Amino acid sequence: MMKKLTATLVLAFMAVLCFAQQTPVKWSSTAEKVDGGQYKVTITATVPEPWHIYSQFVGDGGPVPTSFTFTKNPLVTLVGKTKEVGKMKTVHDKNFDMDVKYYSDKVSFTQLVKVKGNVKTNLAGEVNFMVCNDHECLPPSSSKFSVALK
Repeated sequence: MMKKLTATLVLAFMAVLCFAQQTPVKWSSTAEKVDGGQYKVTITATVPEPWHIYSQFVGDGGPVPTSFTFTKNPLVTLVGKTKEVGKMKTVHDKNFDMDVKYYSDKVSFTQLVKVKGNVKTNLAGEVNFMVCNDHECLPPSSSKFSVALK
């Protein structure tokens, strides 16, 4: 009885470790004042080999696209859409049976924002993404960010 209980606990612990795998992607964020009350916010993903993350622009039925959710701040207005800057690859993925767009190594996402008045505030939010290699995908992950606008 004790051996079965121990074996069950060990297997359960191993399963938790497998599902709690950390994403290999590292995120950083910066803000640069560009004009008056406007800032260019850059959120950068560093993706080690052999991993890659997907573009924001992935068709239906494919992998989870990278997406951003910005925390509402009455002092900050988003200007335009979030842009991608990096070496995008487009390949036909047999797992999804479609062409997919992804980035390896490094990709930056830029968002222009306007701050109301001459105040110090921040832009915060969360990025949702999926990381894969040629053999497997990890479950979708999210990472919070906050960058000072001063």
